[in-house]
Amino acid sequence: MSQVRVIRRASTGEVVLARARWCQSFWCHFRGLMLRWPLPDGEGLLFVYRRASVRDAAIHMFFVFFPIAAVWLDDEGCVVSATLARPWRPYYAPAQPARYLIEARPALLDRVAIGDQLVFSEQG
Repeated sequence: MSQVRVIRRASTGEVVLARARWCQSFWCHFRGLMLRWPLPDGEGLLFVYRRASVRDAAIHMFFVFFPIAAVWLDDEGCVVSATLARPWRPYYAPAQPARYLIEARPALLDRVAIGDQLVFSEQG
């Protein structure tokens, strides 16, 4: 299974994120974007949680030195919450339970909206 996904809007097939690293392991969740350089355009992380939850999908921005878009999705890939997460803030959580989290450059917030259905496909 590829570790990179393309994220598209389900209704149109439009690419909203060209390269999202599949992040399911404990270590990938633990590291996230801490102590990294800013992400290139069109790239991000796609966090996968064991179940939909507000608490489990919460993030912090300690040791992340640049703002990011945080977009949470439910079990079906529907966007349930989105925000601009700023460096060194202690807590961001989705408004509703989420199973997936996309972290990318802030421009992602211009390409998705609450209620959008997104799909992930392996990059070929």
